[in-house]
Amino acid sequence: MNKTPISVVILTKNEEERIADCIKSVYNWADEVIVVDDESTDRTREIAKDLGAKVLVRKMDVEGRHRNWAYSKAKNSWILSLDADERPTEELKQEIAKVLFNPDCDSYTIPRRNYIGRKWLKWGGLYPSAQVKLFRKDKFRWKEENVHPEPSVKISCRQLKNDIIHYSYRNWQDYLRKLNNQTTLEAEKWFKLYEEDSKKICHKMNLPHALWRTLDRFVRVYIIKRGFMDGFYGFMVAYLSSIYQLISYAKFRQMKRNLHQWDRHE
Repeated sequence: MNKTPISVVILTKNEEERIADCIKSVYNWADEVIVVDDESTDRTREIAKDLGAKVLVRKMDVEGRHRNWAYSKAKNSWILSLDADERPTEELKQEIAKVLFNPDCDSYTIPRRNYIGRKWLKWGGLYPSAQVKLFRKDKFRWKEENVHPEPSVKISCRQLKNDIIHYSYRNWQDYLRKLNNQTTLEAEKWFKLYEEDSKKICHKMNLPHALWRTLDRFVRVYIIKRGFMDGFYGFMVAYLSSIYQLISYAKFRQMKRNLHQWDRHE
């Protein structure tokens, strides 16, 4: 069977439990599978090599820069970007093969089914939750940002019909661990901007603003986007995602306090 002329690029960090299923979901379909590993300390790289993937090692510095570097290593013009917890459905692979035969865009967003454990979250804005996952290598770059990078240029884009399965979180412990990591990165981003222009950032990153963002996000996720339809899971996701900004603010405030305490000791 002829393989699809596409490079699947998978970013990893200590993903020995999930990388095999991710590679197996694309290996007999894609012309090239590349794993770019962020210096894992488990068996991620060995498993990937045993399954025939091309494995490269690079320490993550800035997410957008890391992704751009990874995509530059692909041999094909078209990239399907995956994380180790994502699996394209068979229907999606067929759709992509058909699209690449006569592409009408330089990039495509793909719907994702987000899961916590075995629970598919269908509401609260978590489905279709489409992201840019398929694109021409020479037409697409991410902004070099460390948290939720965005495309650096406007490109033609439309959404495909079929889904990527996204096993977002193994359980609630995993959800909280990722929330903690993401809010730390968010706070570090704001702190860096604070060091560049403290007055400008304090207008945006303050307690009233954080409280407003917390309330606004809960209302949007749980009520407007009908997160309540997912029951208890929907409530927990709405609540935890709503306090993202408040937790980020608390960490940002602590970073400022630590800086000023250091200055007084100088």
